[in-house]
Amino acid sequence: MIEHIAKQADVSKAAAGRALEAVIGGIKTTLKKGGAVTLVGFGTFAVGKRAARTGRNPQTGAAIKIKAAKVPKFRAGKALKDAINR
Repeated sequence: MIEHIAKQADVSKAAAGRALEAVIGGIKTTLKKGGAVTLVGFGTFAVGKRAARTGRNPQTGAAIKIKAAKVPKFRAGKALKDAINR
């Protein structure tokens, strides 16, 4: 990904790496605060909730409790879906 950014933006790989890390960091920070990030034409990153549930230990078969958790979710935008399906 860094090579692609560097080539397309005509910048060094180091600069491309910093730019990519800045974007990813911004998305993480927004999601931690409970917000959503929409990249128009690409998709939306948001936080979803997964309820607590009972699971099974695959080695022993014993029932275990799995805590509720926040999970990152991504919903692809129309432009991304169209680009993939062409």
